[in-house]
Amino acid sequence: MAPFSPQTRPQDLGSAVAAMAQLAQEAMQQPVGSLDGRSLADRDPAKIDRMLPFFDWVYHHYFRVTTDGWEHIPAQGPMLIVGSHNGGLAAPDTLMMTYDWLRRFGTQRPSYAMMDPRIWRVFPALGRMGSWVGCLRANSPAAVRALRQQSSLLVYPGGARDVFRPHHLRDQICFFGQKGFIKLALREEVPIVPAISYGAHDTLWVLEDFYDSVDTWRKQQGWNWILNLDPGTIPLYLGCPWGIALGPLPNVPWPKFLHTRVCPPITFPRYGLAAAQDEDYVNACYEHVRDTMQQELDQLFALYE
Repeated sequence: MAPFSPQTRPQDLGSAVAAMAQLAQEAMQQPVGSLDGRSLADRDPAKIDRMLPFFDWVYHHYFRVTTDGWEHIPAQGPMLIVGSHNGGLAAPDTLMMTYDWLRRFGTQRPSYAMMDPRIWRVFPALGRMGSWVGCLRANSPAAVRALRQQSSLLVYPGGARDVFRPHHLRDQICFFGQKGFIKLALREEVPIVPAISYGAHDTLWVLEDFYDSVDTWRKQQGWNWILNLDPGTIPLYLGCPWGIALGPLPNVPWPKFLHTRVCPPITFPRYGLAAAQDEDYVNACYEHVRDTMQQELDQLFALYE
C-alpha cells in the first residue's frame, strides 16, 4: 500500500488542474529554444512543488497506487534507474514513480530523467515542463554531467516502442536491443536500479504496432516521414479520447490501479571505459539486466494474473 497519506481530497481536482494549466501557460510563454532538455540548470524545484498537488490527486484518487521496494534506492550517490514503462504518451507508471521519488526524497535531491527529444519538437510546452522536472534529451551529454554531479538518472531503454508495446507483450521487458544504458553505467561506474510496474498497460489497449511494416513500405516508395519526423512506433490502440487511434497520439489514461516496484540494485564485475568498449561484455551485462528485470516482472504479474 501507499506509504504516505494523501495531501489532497477528491474535491481538490479543480484547483490541482488549474495549477497545472497555469504552469502550461507559463511554459508556452518561454522563449523559443529555452528549456530544451540540454541543461541541468533548467530543473526547477519551485515549479515542481507547484505540480505536486496534481500528481498527488492522480496518485491517490485516480490510479490508487501501490508501491514497494523503495528501500533499494541508495541513500546517496549517482545511480541509473532503468525502467520498463507502459500506457502510451501519458506513461502513468513513469509519472507515479516520479511522484513517489519526490515525496520520499524531496524536490531538492537532484534527479533527472532521459526523455525522447521528439517531445520538445512536437509538444514544446510539455517538453519545457519536463525540463522543469529534470527531463533531459535522450543521448544528451547532460546525462553524463548529471551522474558526475552525484544525481540519479532515470532511463527507459525501450523508448517509444516500449511505452506503446502491444498488450500481449505487457508482461515482457522490451528493450529492443538498446544497450546504450549499459555502456553509460559501465563508463560512469554507477549501479543500475530496476523499476517495473503493473497496471499501466490497461490504461489504454495497444492492439498492434505497425511501425516495421510501414517503415518497409515507406522505404520501398522512397518517401520521407511526415515532417521528416520518424515516429519510432505506429501503434493501433483503444483509448481515450479517440476510441480507436493509429499512431503515437496523446491519450488520457483510464483509471486503472497501478502497482510500481523498485528492485535491488544491479552491479557488474568490471567497470570503466575498457569494459564499456568490450561488446561481448556489454552484451552479457545487457542480458543480465534484462533477465533480472524479467524475473522481477514475472513475480509482480503473478500477484494479479
